[in-house]
Amino acid sequence: MSIRFTTRARGGLAAWPVAIVLAFGLVGCGGGGGDGDDKPEASTTASKSSESKPDAQEGDTTETLAELKGPSGLFLKVTSAERDAGGFITVSGDLKNDGGKTVNIPAQLSGNETEIIRNGSSLGGATLVESKGKKRYYVLRDTDGRPLTTTNFPALKAGESLPVFMQFPAPPADATEVTLQLPMFTTGTIEISG
Repeated sequence: MSIRFTTRARGGLAAWPVAIVLAFGLVGCGGGGGDGDDKPEASTTASKSSESKPDAQEGDTTETLAELKGPSGLFLKVTSAERDAGGFITVSGDLKNDGGKTVNIPAQLSGNETEIIRNGSSLGGATLVESKGKKRYYVLRDTDGRPLTTTNFPALKAGESLPVFMQFPAPPADATEVTLQLPMFTTGTIEISG
């Protein structure tokens, strides 16, 4: 019986130093020690620098696929054109007012199709042109005739921007570049990803 007690006591005592070392080790990492403070700062700095890398890339022209200039200081910066598994391409970017005055988005951007115009302001007049196959792709619509784009634009104040998107049928898989056309804007060639 004393052997069992001694074994249990030794097992219990052996666990105490491990628990104490772990407790002090954890306290030492977050506490006021010199070495403990350096390591968290280094990891914080590493995460800050990894967070700042995307910011630096956002300012880089490599992320801009195309820049289309429009009327009254409007500017469309295309940032992605992704091919989706559903057989369509989503073109995304930012519509910005680079002018000095508030601008209403021109109705011409909706295009001239009655069905699209009936559903309010949109980017329904946008098209993609695939020069290899000599085909033009129009903005997709839902079953009610609404274009699959950003709709109902507010007036943009000077310097203000608005994220926008447009969805088109996907050209063949070997077509990697298309030209984006938007009424009243310059055209731009964009590379499809995905």
